[in-house]
Amino acid sequence: MEQATSESYASRLTRVSAYIHDHLDEELSLDVLARIACLSPYHWHRIYHAHFGETVAATVRRLRLQRAAADLAYTDRPILKVAERAGYDSQAAFTRAFCAAFGLPPARYREVGSHSVFKASTPQGVHVMYDVGITTIAPKSLIAVEHRGSYMAIGKSFDLLFTTLAHRNLIRPGLRMVGVYLDDPTSVPEAELMSQACVVVDEPMTVEAPLFSTHIQGGDHAVLKYKGPYGDMRAAYDWLYGQWLPSSGCDAADAPVFEHYLDSPRDTPPTELRTDIYLPLK
Repeated sequence: MEQATSESYASRLTRVSAYIHDHLDEELSLDVLARIACLSPYHWHRIYHAHFGETVAATVRRLRLQRAAADLAYTDRPILKVAERAGYDSQAAFTRAFCAAFGLPPARYREVGSHSVFKASTPQGVHVMYDVGITTIAPKSLIAVEHRGSYMAIGKSFDLLFTTLAHRNLIRPGLRMVGVYLDDPTSVPEAELMSQACVVVDEPMTVEAPLFSTHIQGGDHAVLKYKGPYGDMRAAYDWLYGQWLPSSGCDAADAPVFEHYLDSPRDTPPTELRTDIYLPLK
């Protein structure tokens, strides 16, 4: 009975998390999500908050503002339209919420947000400001969940990963979160992008679906120490591949890039998130 109950709650948690990520443009009230979870709004909210460490409203607000930051950085969509897409009835309300989360009003963020520093005209201009080094790492064993679609939405698969790990008593102190990105988003349609939401484990483990075991090969890697919102990271990749790599004298190895997340977006402001981007080298 306890096992069945645990499985039921794990299933409900992942179902609601996936629904939130997939329906950000729709109404996401507690009543709607309670119906998805098949629980009363009061009880569901307490369960969700206890498991994920933030309220449903905080999750929805965080994901919509994260997407809004990417819209501001990489599209010319009018700020009012960005505000409406983020669920705000007025530009003024959106500006207050965005400024509280990102430290800048939307118009200013579009101009000078963290994405802008990677647009320097020469690699030397950014070498001074950003820590990119070459390091040798040992092979790493991973437990992973597959993710298909927008890389910005991989948080949905991390929720599935950690909910499943918790249900199977596989959570350990100090688990390191890693995202492995298998496709080039500039050449593969967004809906077909493949990636993996992972945690590093001490040794290979036998696990059952939806989990699987995989690994990161050891060897030399260029490591870009990025700090800022996930939505701005595309500019860091453009600079790493377009400017740093050609000027470094190195060649990329035939292995996927991966990201090591040093903070959780649930309890860290977007501008303070730290991510190490690992580019494998020959």
